[in-house]
Amino acid sequence: MRLKLPSALSGIALAAAFAGSAAAHPHVFVKAKAEIVFSPDGSVQAIRHRWSFDEAYSAYITQGLDKNGDGKLTPDELAELAKVNTDSLPDVDFFTVAKINGRQQAFGTPAEAGMSYENKTLTLTYTLPLKNPLKARSFGIEIGDPTYFVAFDIVDEPDAVVTKGAPQGCIVRVNRPPKLDDATQKRLAEADITATPDVSGLEVTTRALVACP
Repeated sequence: MRLKLPSALSGIALAAAFAGSAAAHPHVFVKAKAEIVFSPDGSVQAIRHRWSFDEAYSAYITQGLDKNGDGKLTPDELAELAKVNTDSLPDVDFFTVAKINGRQQAFGTPAEAGMSYENKTLTLTYTLPLKNPLKARSFGIEIGDPTYFVAFDIVDEPDAVVTKGAPQGCIVRVNRPPKLDDATQKRLAEADITATPDVSGLEVTTRALVACP
């Protein structure tokens, strides 16, 4: 059975071992981008996620998927893996928290899931709709794994978090967590790979805020 990204924790640990990594937390690293989609009436409609996985995990999870043996992985060959991963995301709350005007929102069923493999990097894209789209003076998202088993990092690029169809005057601000100090990194690196590390008091998720007039 193909391993699921969020829930097959033992498989992710094996991926780290397969790559020759140290027995450390986190086990999977994700470079993330997000697009906040607004409807024509100004309501927040969905988040379009783009998650690129580290080279070691990308190599491990795609083993055996090159069905025609041409040395390339096409979106068609990755379609089943994309579905398996998005189907399992509700189990971990999509690694996403969304708030409209300070109130946490529920999500609908993920759509438009797909995967690509380029430059030894596996990338998952999917659309995460809000269950109840609403107009917002402020729309905040938080992306990450609070257990720090999977480390999410919103890329430090101009298009890291963008809007589509937002009302005129809306602005985006991204707040990245501070870098962990050496002592904390050492503690996490020495933790049992089969256990959930103690990350209480640590800020390990990235927040973004869309503020509209």
